[in-house]
Amino acid sequence: MFPIFYSDAFLEHKTGVFHPERPERLSATVDRLKSQPWSGQLSWETPTPVDGHVVFDALEQIHTKSYIDRVRTIAGRGGGKLDPDTPVSSKSYDIALLAVSAWLDGIDRVIHTGKPAFVLARPPGHHAMRDRGMGFCIFSNAAIAAYAALKHIGVDRVGILDWDVHHGNGTQAIVETHPQIAYCSLHQSHCYPGTGSSDERGSYNNVLNIPLPSGCTRERYHQEFSERAIPFLDRFRPDLLIVSAGYDTHKDDPLAGLFLHSEDYREMTEQILKITEHTLFGLEGGYDLDGLSSSIACTIEACLSAVST
Repeated sequence: MFPIFYSDAFLEHKTGVFHPERPERLSATVDRLKSQPWSGQLSWETPTPVDGHVVFDALEQIHTKSYIDRVRTIAGRGGGKLDPDTPVSSKSYDIALLAVSAWLDGIDRVIHTGKPAFVLARPPGHHAMRDRGMGFCIFSNAAIAAYAALKHIGVDRVGILDWDVHHGNGTQAIVETHPQIAYCSLHQSHCYPGTGSSDERGSYNNVLNIPLPSGCTRERYHQEFSERAIPFLDRFRPDLLIVSAGYDTHKDDPLAGLFLHSEDYREMTEQILKITEHTLFGLEGGYDLDGLSSSIACTIEACLSAVST
């Protein structure tokens, strides 16, 4: 059975009318996955409730206390904004904590089974900095998960692959000074948030940014992925991989200008799992509902195929 960490509670992070990071992203994906011929091979896992110290300890290792308190305060007042793009509703603090819990559960499952898993949660996280949220993101889920993974026996090196169309500036800022974490991002250049230069290498040559021009062809994307991203991660020899799985590189996405098809994520997933099946996929962006849900289905289908062989 392939585990998907999901809760209907993630739909309660309300972003407002017309905001692209909306609850329907998850409900459309759930409907798509449950309609697949292989849906019987999926195990829908409810995230561990946030009632202990594990989530808070992991959160406070990454984010400043003042920032965590700010998110809680804004939610407690009924809502507000962290920045013009990042709304917080009355339940957003609790839901963001539950998302962190889901990512941590995913890490535990991957380490325990040696097989891939998927976290279908929101809000996303790769733009969140230590001391502020931005770009629809509240807490830095992938970075939190990477640090938590390193506390497990047998996990000495963690790789993060970010295939969201936007550079994960928050993730990179948090992990680039850690010698046991490598970060690789393929993203559209000159796109929000304007970071992710190819000149950046990290403190330990542990960062690879691959900015791609708007209108980049599928062939060019796959070439960069196969000839640069995969070898970079493979050389790092990670004990565990985390994929910041944003699907806004899809040709139908309204917020960017790359042109991948849903099937392209199947091919990329197959390449990732050849490095290690100890891989956690976690949702970041992706705002066309059909493109998002079909691309996630292709990702999971590739995982099912790899696990069964």
